[in-house]
Amino acid sequence: MQFRQKALSKLQSPEELDVPVRYARPQGRIVLIVTVLVMAAAAFWSVTGTVSSTLEAPGVLTHGEGSYLLQSPVAGQVTEVLAEEGELMAADEPLVQVSTEAGVTAIRTVAPGRVTTLAAGIGSVVTTGADVAVLERVEEREDPLIATLYIPGAEGEGVSAGDKVDLTVASVPVQQFGVLHGTVESVGRSPSSQKQVASFLGDARLAEQFTRGGPPVAL
Repeated sequence: MQFRQKALSKLQSPEELDVPVRYARPQGRIVLIVTVLVMAAAAFWSVTGTVSSTLEAPGVLTHGEGSYLLQSPVAGQVTEVLAEEGELMAADEPLVQVSTEAGVTAIRTVAPGRVTTLAAGIGSVVTTGADVAVLERVEEREDPLIATLYIPGAEGEGVSAGDKVDLTVASVPVQQFGVLHGTVESVGRSPSSQKQVASFLGDARLAEQFTRGGPPVAL
């Protein structure tokens, strides 16, 4: 390899050997220290850090056992409603009286719960299998509410018990009351069908809404 003679001469006889060494000013040292700290933090995060993500999911506030839909076992006309919405009822308690060709039949609850929806009123004509009421499965008024959320099945693998959740309630202004903070207690092992969601919520319309994008995973 060949070099120009002038360049070789400069290497042999540097021109600025007498120039004093310049040390960094205090401001320069501060910048250097901060840069090193940031680099060190970045290196530590690359080893121990995790990437967080946000997922939005619809759901309802309900009780742990969900709700059930009470349907009429007979056809006839409702002559008496024995409970009101919000009332707590025991198992096998009469809720509605229906007049049939064979006489008067009482439609009874199948499990204890709170009446959340009355679908039949006095004078209503019901058929066998018609919806009569929806009851939340609770035994005590103090039973706590939980949030049941439904996320797309493909995204269920990214959620695990212990994950933090921020909840906003559609009927409550966020600006005034803020959000609810919670923790994921459990994740469904497999996606739920529309029928399973409807059975848990006691609401076919909500089930259709929550499964519109495919079978979801329940949290």
